[in-house]
Order: sequence, then structure tokens, then C-alpha cells
Amino acid sequence: MSNAFTYQSIKSNTESLFKDKGSKHFGYAYPVSSRNEINEHIGFLRKTNSKANHVCFAWILRENNEIREYNTDDGEPNNSAGPPILGQLKSSALQNVLVAVVRYFGGTKLGVSGLINAYKTTAKLALDEAILVKKEDTTKLKLNYEYAVYNQVIQIVKELNLNVIFEENKTNCTLKITVPLSKKMELNSQLEKMNCNLVEWGN
Repeated sequence: MSNAFTYQSIKSNTESLFKDKGSKHFGYAYPVSSRNEINEHIGFLRKTNSKANHVCFAWILRENNEIREYNTDDGEPNNSAGPPILGQLKSSALQNVLVAVVRYFGGTKLGVSGLINAYKTTAKLALDEAILVKKEDTTKLKLNYEYAVYNQVIQIVKELNLNVIFEENKTNCTLKITVPLSKKMELNSQLEKMNCNLVEWGN
């Protein structure tokens, strides 16, 4: 699978631990698809690590056909935490991934260079544990059509191996499906022949 709509991500959550001069850095990598998911993960980490000194993180997200990124030092010296984490995401060419590092201070200051190394290493260790996967951008479509062409529509959905989210079959039928963007044009072309109305309703 190789086209403009594919990207590399991680299959599941991973964890890591890096220690330096008594400080402990716990790394967490998550596959994500929205900012809400990101906020939930960070909120959970802050809640379960209320005594931690810092929760620094970075993410790269495919959003509204654009690639967006963010990082935060969360109180550490400027550019000593967030950017090193983001750098590991970029060097691994990963998207739709969040990496967070929770730091517990051990009593001895690491200095800026030491912090950069700690956050970079912790992020790398978490990503090294991940299974990389190829994913493809999708969109959600709602199909409206007459029951007379129900069998033909369902056959097309099966042939293209599309995921059905909702189905209602009456005189006028409704079908909500998830469609890889690489298959959207082909789907639209086949459905037009059946006078089937196709509406994009979300991502």
C-alpha cells in the first residue's frame, strides 16, 4: 500500500524508563487520531502522576488534510524537553502519534544538555518498543439510495472492503461507511450510475 494518503504510525501504546542522576523519566507513546484523544492521555498522565515535576510531550497529527505538530517543555528550560521529543517523532517519520515523558526530579540538576539527552533518550526508547504500521487516511460518507438498488450498493461496499458504521433499510435507504481516500473516487464513480446520493459527513 503506497499512495499519497498513507502514513506510518504505531500499532499500540508503549512505555519506557530512563534514569539519570536520580531523576526518573517515564516515556509513553500512543497512537492517536484527534486532539481529544491527546488531551485524554495527557490528562490521565497528569492525574496519575500528580507528584511528578514535569509532563512534557510532543505530537504529530494528520488533521483536516494537514500535518500539524505541537510540543511543550512544561516548565523545563526552553527547548530542553518538547523539541527533543518531537525530534524523535520526526526522525522516525511517524504521524498520528503522541509521545509524553513524565519526569520525577532526583535531587541533582542535569543541566540543559543533560535534559535534552534525557528527554530524547526516553522518547526514543518508547518508540523503539513500538510496532510500526502503515495506515491510510479515511473519510466518513453517508449514502442515500432507493431500496431497488440495495443489493448493488452492498455489493460495491463488499468489493471495496469498506467498513459499515450504520445501516437503515426502508423505501429510501441510508448507509454510513468509512472509506479510504484512495477508494473514494472509484466508489463515487460506481454509485453515480445508480443515482445514489453521497454526502461526506465527517473525519
